[in-house]
Amino acid sequence: MSEQNRQCSDTGCDKTSCENCDHANTATNFSAPLHEMSTVKKVIGIVSGKGGVGKSIVTSLLAAAMQKAGKKTAVLDADITGPSIPKAFGLHGKANATEIGLLPMQTTSGIEIISTNLLLNNETDPVVWRGPIIAGTVKQFWSDVIWTDIEYMFIDMPPGTGDVPLTVFQSLPVDAIIIVTSPQELVSMIVGKAVKMAAMMQIPILGLIENYSYFQCPDNGKKYHIFGPSHLQAAADAYGLKILAELPIDPDLAAACDSGNIENYQTNILDNVINLLKNMK
Repeated sequence: MSEQNRQCSDTGCDKTSCENCDHANTATNFSAPLHEMSTVKKVIGIVSGKGGVGKSIVTSLLAAAMQKAGKKTAVLDADITGPSIPKAFGLHGKANATEIGLLPMQTTSGIEIISTNLLLNNETDPVVWRGPIIAGTVKQFWSDVIWTDIEYMFIDMPPGTGDVPLTVFQSLPVDAIIIVTSPQELVSMIVGKAVKMAAMMQIPILGLIENYSYFQCPDNGKKYHIFGPSHLQAAADAYGLKILAELPIDPDLAAACDSGNIENYQTNILDNVINLLKNMK
């Protein structure tokens, strides 16, 4: 019998604070059930305290790399009002729905993806929804979509610490998060917001990935720090976090995203992150 649904044998149970049952817990249990035909083993959130740092690019690269490593991978695009995951993978049109559930689209290599852009009649239509509807949609992406034998699901979060991150942390079984930052001096504030929210929700942090770290000139091989010197090490030290990777500014990566061809972008910078994820307990 499920512990969550066990019946109370105490005739004096007040259904709010009884120690012999879970009435008190169910009042604050926001967990969303996984579709009965779905299997998802590990859930990794990709987050940041602000927008514009490249979470969607990092999410796409990690998903593509994990799929290449032989692990069945999925992406749940939780950035409901600003979805960009389908574009990076060249997915267009609408996901198919059946009587038993919604079917995610698959990329060329077999990555399963769901996003609001795959539900709209026109992918350029704005999603003008209020917070509760947006949060509910994220839960539906977990509960109503049929995810097939997924070993690693990456969740592309919207920026900040609002409704959607809160919904994801409370409703989905997130195993850990990766924080994406940029080199600017405000990186400490960005990291701090994400770290504190993760602590409040008791979600482990695997570490930091800095995007737009540098530009490596193809002519002389030198690295140029376009956005100034990195403050990543200071932020990592301040919060006791690992630095997982530093991603360069790469025109080839931008072109791959624009053409929907990110699966064929070649990089080994994220190899250590993939190995870390594969060794998660």
